[in-house]
Amino acid sequence: MSADPHFLTWPRRNAGRILAAAALMAMLSASGPAATQSIVAAAAPSDGSETEVERFCSNIADAARDRRYALQAQELETLQKDIDQRMKLLEEKRAEYEEWLKRRDDFLSKAEDNVVKIYAAMKPDAAAERLAEVNINVAAGIMMKLDSRKAGVILNEMDRKAAAALTGIMASAARKEDPS
Repeated sequence: MSADPHFLTWPRRNAGRILAAAALMAMLSASGPAATQSIVAAAAPSDGSETEVERFCSNIADAARDRRYALQAQELETLQKDIDQRMKLLEEKRAEYEEWLKRRDDFLSKAEDNVVKIYAAMKPDAAAERLAEVNINVAAGIMMKLDSRKAGVILNEMDRKAAAALTGIMASAARKEDPS
């Protein structure tokens, strides 16, 4: 039978540990039960204090709670930014709508009643010829204030491209909502 070299090294490596454990046992047994109780009492916490594990767990719980609050605050900030952006877009739309409404009102007010009366008194072919030369917005405003029969006859006398352009403007202005 040959000798295993590892068989002899195990006791040498662990001899220090075994001796330390034996010495500790000897001291505990030699000092009696009072010393053993004081060592156990020193290892165990008193009733009024937390154990190290409890402190560790509460520290982790506090950190987790703080992180959760931070995430919630970050989410609230993101939502607030989204709401602010939407409010900005709505405000821009409102301003755009008010601008359109102002343009519409200005457009309709361009055709004063007395100018409308003048065109209403003209012959349809003459009115069509004159309205073709005027600014198209002004012409559309006048046409909208004329009696519908008179406006129809004037449009009939106009060049078809000019009549189509006037009709498009009049239809857009007649809508109560933004045509754009």
